[in-house]
Amino acid sequence: MSPTEATPQLPVTALRGFIRPRPKVESCELCSLPIGPEHSHLIEVQSRRLVCSCDACAILFSGQQNGRYRRVPRRIENLTDFQLTDAQWENLHLPINLAFFFFSTPAKRVVAMFPGPAGATESLLTLEAWKDLTVANPILGEFEPDVEALLVNRVALAREYHRVPIDECYKLVGLIRMHWRGLSGGVEVWEHIARYFDELKNKSVSKRGPNA
Repeated sequence: MSPTEATPQLPVTALRGFIRPRPKVESCELCSLPIGPEHSHLIEVQSRRLVCSCDACAILFSGQQNGRYRRVPRRIENLTDFQLTDAQWENLHLPINLAFFFFSTPAKRVVAMFPGPAGATESLLTLEAWKDLTVANPILGEFEPDVEALLVNRVALAREYHRVPIDECYKLVGLIRMHWRGLSGGVEVWEHIARYFDELKNKSVSKRGPNA
């Protein structure tokens, strides 16, 4: 018997155990070029779907008003002087004290969304209630439609108001979906939410009040 014949052959399945799986590389959803963990996003305006993008493709959609996609900006502002009374908040008729608001071009109105274990849910928002907020906070008129949102955190004693890119809102939605347990969410999810808002404040580039 030859040496070759005497050597047992490893099956293909065994050989696969010695091969490290190649790490998944994210790619631009428009041109398929590889992109890093920190990359740009576009929003598909009609569907509100976020699209991962390389910088080159993102630049193509910067400043577009009527296209299929709009580039999501990176600006984050902690609005420390934002004016919102408890009575005004109650008039928004939201079931929880965590929500985000943005102007939807297809809907031609401001949309209110609140996160939960099933994802983001849209809430009815009266035009009069939003007008009261814009009078007290003119900065709301500067937000870019579809891609910038007012993110409000009034959980427990918190009174936080942030101008954020829309992908940050959906990041929070995903975080809650991932960590929610039981009826109340559990301790872990609220720790993650608190950490999320701490990081958001650290990433804030400026702080402006209603008359800035």
